[in-house]
Amino acid sequence: MSFAAVSSAQIHFLKPNLVRVEVDLSRGLNAFSIVGLPDKAVEEAKDRMSAAIKNSGFRSPKQKNQKVTILLAPADIKKEGTLFDVPMAIGYLIASGLLPANVEKKLFVGELSLDGTVRGIGGVLPIVREARAAGFEEAYVPHANMREAALVDGIKIFGIKDLLSLVAHVTERDIMPDEDCPFVQKRSLTPEQKTPFLPSERNYQIDFADVKGQKSAKRGLEIAAAGGHNIAMWGPPGTGKTLLAKAFISILPPLQLEEALEVTGIHSVAGTLREPLITYPPLRAPHHTASYIALVGGGSIPKPGEITLSHRGVLFLDEFPEFDRRVIDALREPLEERMVTVSRIKGSAQFPANFTLIAAMNPCPCGNRGVKGKTCSCAGHEIERYRRKISGPIVDRIDLWTEVSAVEHEKLTEGRGSEELSEHIRKRVADARQKAEERYQMLQLPFKTNGEVGARDIATAIPLTDVVKKTLNLAARKYDLSARSYHRLIKLARTVADIEDHKDVLESDLMEALQYRPKQLYGGV
Repeated sequence: MSFAAVSSAQIHFLKPNLVRVEVDLSRGLNAFSIVGLPDKAVEEAKDRMSAAIKNSGFRSPKQKNQKVTILLAPADIKKEGTLFDVPMAIGYLIASGLLPANVEKKLFVGELSLDGTVRGIGGVLPIVREARAAGFEEAYVPHANMREAALVDGIKIFGIKDLLSLVAHVTERDIMPDEDCPFVQKRSLTPEQKTPFLPSERNYQIDFADVKGQKSAKRGLEIAAAGGHNIAMWGPPGTGKTLLAKAFISILPPLQLEEALEVTGIHSVAGTLREPLITYPPLRAPHHTASYIALVGGGSIPKPGEITLSHRGVLFLDEFPEFDRRVIDALREPLEERMVTVSRIKGSAQFPANFTLIAAMNPCPCGNRGVKGKTCSCAGHEIERYRRKISGPIVDRIDLWTEVSAVEHEKLTEGRGSEELSEHIRKRVADARQKAEERYQMLQLPFKTNGEVGARDIATAIPLTDVVKKTLNLAARKYDLSARSYHRLIKLARTVADIEDHKDVLESDLMEALQYRPKQLYGGV
């Protein structure tokens, strides 16, 4: 046989694409070519593959007078990375007649070392999910990625440590010794068994009770967690803004299975996965010197940025006004649409961006403006420039604004208050989220939190009594609220009502929500 086809896949703009690896052998002077828009890493596979085949006991493709052509189809999509090494090697062995095997409904991915061992790759989880959807029965992945791949139901997962053991497994009969190949005893790889979905052990460094005082800020963060609302904290340095933001992750409930698989797939593709399954919302905290591309994503071939890596979790931007103005304004679309679109000459990609934004800032560049007993050293134009870094549209998209003021020294030595422990707050947050999810399921609306409700569905999703509507309209006129702020105020009031276990939004819920609207930008700077 001089032709073989093996199934594989790659990640393209966070989405898995099936790839058919076709290998053709023909007579002629020694030549080896890979076609189908391969990048440099794919081009170099011919050397990795040849060495791996030779060191596994077979004759190297470069030791024969033959022309080897490998096509990665479809040929109009750029092929990147090293995950095609294994399917190309298997395809060559089948085409050369050294490997009598049936590879129908089997998918192969993996990078080969020169000695034939198989290295781990990124993006295995979404690839296996796509393989299952396409009707594949078996998936062969690097042994290092086996636990990650085994999270997917309905498909057998085999972890491969080296090329020789893979050859032995897929062979339909024992390979007899000859000049081309060694004696390979028939043996089978053991499929990885799927384990039940259980959240991993909770691991966070800061508990809410570790932050002294700041009851107003803690209440605001609880509301933000319960409804998936964006929140900004402003106050002088050293008052606990960063601690509160880092403790925020401890009051969020674990991810549901589909959410966990989605988040794990994103981090697997990005190469930031440190555990088989991410079961809790991720926290991303880029430095204020981060570039536009680092935050939003991009590059000649678009890659996800911090916004997408915080999907289903938290994006914490400390020293918010110190970020580049272009970076801050780039948050407009993802905060509204919960996705980000990156367009380049080589393609356009849509990345998910459903995250909770936590912004922390000082009242002025030096941080002392309005602080009792301290003098602000900032010039007027510096304060104005600092304030203008945050545009009106961004202010409009942040639901809660809360001050984090200086704490009395006596409180800093107090013990933990049991009512402020993260586990107790997390219980209230989980209960409020469950009420919202059940309500939207009854209404057949695709929302899980109040913060996700769109303007088109808000009248149906969050009905208000006439009394509350009247109070709301009076407040809207008094504070000159935009349509966006008007709708966000309704959603915020609904979250307060869920926490307080109110069936309908009450005036008290609306009045509490109003307290978190920005009357003037962080302290009237």
